[in-house]
Amino acid sequence: MDALQSFCDLSTFTQNIPVEWVDSALQLSSQATIRRRRLPADQVLWLVLGMALFRNEPVSEVARRLNICAQGLANDSLLAPSGVSKARQRLGANPVQWLFQRTGVHWGHERYPEDEWRGLQVLAVDGALLRTQDTPELRDHFGSGNTSTNRQTPYPLMRLVALMNVRSHVLLNAELSPYRRSEIRLADEFMNQVPEASVTLFDKGFWSADLLLRWADQNTQRHWLIPERKGLVSETVEVYNKNDRLLRMKVSPQARKRNPALPEYWEVRAVSYKHNGKNKTVFTSLPADTYGTKAVAKLYQERWEIEIGFRDIKSSMQHNAVTLRSKTVELVYQEVWGLLLAYNVIRREASQAAVAHGGNPARIRFKFACQYIAAQLIVMAAAQPLSRTGARLSELRAGIGNLFLEDRPRPSRPRTVKISKTRYPVNRRAAPLK
Repeated sequence: MDALQSFCDLSTFTQNIPVEWVDSALQLSSQATIRRRRLPADQVLWLVLGMALFRNEPVSEVARRLNICAQGLANDSLLAPSGVSKARQRLGANPVQWLFQRTGVHWGHERYPEDEWRGLQVLAVDGALLRTQDTPELRDHFGSGNTSTNRQTPYPLMRLVALMNVRSHVLLNAELSPYRRSEIRLADEFMNQVPEASVTLFDKGFWSADLLLRWADQNTQRHWLIPERKGLVSETVEVYNKNDRLLRMKVSPQARKRNPALPEYWEVRAVSYKHNGKNKTVFTSLPADTYGTKAVAKLYQERWEIEIGFRDIKSSMQHNAVTLRSKTVELVYQEVWGLLLAYNVIRREASQAAVAHGGNPARIRFKFACQYIAAQLIVMAAAQPLSRTGARLSELRAGIGNLFLEDRPRPSRPRTVKISKTRYPVNRRAAPLK
């Protein structure tokens, strides 16, 4: 435990994550053992987090950089890449998933200055796709955009759906699944974790009477916003003003078959506004007598904050590497859970630094905070004096506190199509273009 203790006391990871949580997570390891291995599970857990910060480094180099080994064996020539891979397989994905979800429950509900909107905590739900290595095992498990006409994406795809605190950018929870599973069904898993007195901003892909009716709860002040769905048949029940009205719609037979408890009709409030010269409409469960038309329209613009969170993960942490590095199903899940956990650690540390400097957590430059923490982890891992722990954390937060964004509007960039399906079968043995 001595080697772990020196790393725990000197890293920002374990300053945020109690050791008791780590011990509980490791009880879920798929291959628990009492043997003292060269890379025991407690240190492999930190190695997985280190992989998320040093995406361009081989895994064995990450272990060496962070001095993650039993009894100082980081420089031992016997620490072969195969040994690191086997150690990750022994750990499995469950401990990393459990630890991420435990931290999300605690950190996602923390309150910060300017954290609320009219007394409600602002959340967002959205999905993203992560590309895996193209192996038969991964393609069979995750699948891709295959169709009956034999069109397909060149790589297997993992689906990620996340629940985020919009103001701090901390993830309360996430769900990972093969590509074929619906985002709406994944969002169902968050139902019991949505805090009272909150409003959740959804992307249009989550339109579902079943999901939204169960999500909203007037008694606990749980609300939602979502863009209107084109082509819906509705009748106007009440007009609040020219841009605000109450609609009644019929619940689809498919939804009622899936959930017989659903009513035959349901009512939603429709708020219209103009954005960048275009007319937009959002549906919401927020009552009109408490939340004004303009305030609701303005609030929905914050849904893009979760897109920024996904960008931070893919760009700043993954260095725009579009393909995950792991090559087995279990290690792919482990890698992504570690990525999400590392993201939360950085966001939480940045939020704490922002509060210490009297600033807004959302105004911290994530990319530079990530780079700063990664560099400091190397220094901390090599340091020995335990008495400097508190001072080192203070210095770390002081450095992050200097990374505030300038108070100017973010540039507007058009969304681009990253990859399209091809009408022809993909030939993976074709020679590269010259």
